[in-house]
Amino acid sequence: MGALCYDLGFDETRAGQAALIVTELATNLCKHTAGKGGELIFRPFEEGGALGIDILSLDKGPGIVNMTQSLCDGYSSAGSAGNGLGAINRRSSVFDFFSMPGKGCALFSRLWKDLPPALPPALTVGAVCLPVHGEEACGDAWAMRAGRKGAVFMLADGLGHGPDAAVAANLAVSIFEKNALRTPQELLTLIHSGLRGTRGAAVVVAEVSLETHVVRFAGVGNISALIRSGETSIPLISYNGTAGVEARKIRETSTPWPEDALLILHSDGLATQGALFKDYPGLVHKEAALIAGVLFRDYQRVRDDSTVIVIQKTRPSTKP
Repeated sequence: MGALCYDLGFDETRAGQAALIVTELATNLCKHTAGKGGELIFRPFEEGGALGIDILSLDKGPGIVNMTQSLCDGYSSAGSAGNGLGAINRRSSVFDFFSMPGKGCALFSRLWKDLPPALPPALTVGAVCLPVHGEEACGDAWAMRAGRKGAVFMLADGLGHGPDAAVAANLAVSIFEKNALRTPQELLTLIHSGLRGTRGAAVVVAEVSLETHVVRFAGVGNISALIRSGETSIPLISYNGTAGVEARKIRETSTPWPEDALLILHSDGLATQGALFKDYPGLVHKEAALIAGVLFRDYQRVRDDSTVIVIQKTRPSTKP
């Protein structure tokens, strides 16, 4: 965490706050997970020109029965001073949580380097993208280009994992970033051509329009995409093939984007089998980053790189 704060230019005060948040979260994982432990995930974050750090704490312990009570200073179920979660909440620019008895707890904290964006974006994005255990190079990669009228996203899953998969996925990101103003079908066609000579990748491109309330989508390979609205999940269709190797059909579709909808993209490093959000009451109303963290925690395959991206319309802050 210290190296990340240094790289982003955090001052001493902000770096100290980040260290405190991570220390408290790590302490909670040691004390409250019934020996099961958990994961701390953090990544740099940029929004509207403002820099920050996103921190996720994920565990599969006994969970917290009354999270609101646990945020109050002085409350503890482990005989401690009971100031940890309250301290995390106070120091976080954004804080959210999701917990179910017997199914673990997920906590999300965002800390801005300086001030938050003067004008919040229309869409909020949360993502987890990590290599398979034991690898430093991640064969998954994603990118986005956002504006006030919407955003376009690309997710690439290089064939297999390791450095060669990372070459293909990162090349897809480079092609996307140079051509992000094109349509999803045009972008995917360019990526397919540009990945020839690599081992290839599954690739999807999704454009969310806040003017037409439509998602335009094009995909090749086994990356899953769906729109979640209320209790309904609408799958977005990717065609068989591998970008850079063989893609017999590259076709763009348009699907309505309801006011309350989520757009979820994930690589096959998540084995959901269509069960997203089953038995997770209220999760769809949480911060996008927290949703992504819970899905990663519960559906990741331990033998592959894993990526999940959650896109939602920006909502008013619900920080406790």
